[in-house]
Amino acid sequence: MRNRILALAALGVALGTPIAASAQTGITVGRAPVVVDSGPTIAVEQRPAFRDYVVEQRVPAFSIPDRVVVGSTLPETGITYYDVPQRFGATTYRYTVVNGETVLVEPRSRRIVEVMN
Repeated sequence: MRNRILALAALGVALGTPIAASAQTGITVGRAPVVVDSGPTIAVEQRPAFRDYVVEQRVPAFSIPDRVVVGSTLPETGITYYDVPQRFGATTYRYTVVNGETVLVEPRSRRIVEVMN
């Protein structure tokens, strides 16, 4: 499904026409529209326990000069990403702490998909 969406998006860019995919949500952050996958994430009722887990793990916080917002991409080097434990739900995302915020990140693109704080 993801490959199909990426192929359609590439075709749309090549033709200069916008493409909307039903499996994605458009979110505007700042001035530019950002497309965020609506994949599995940590359930709302699990988030306090997840935040406690991150504190217990003493995950080091990384600093970046940019704001930490959904849709932004983290640097290629200098940040460590951690697996989300199964008890918080099945997710393909990783987590890290950036500028004091716990974030879920899509590991291939390093794109922030959710700010947990």
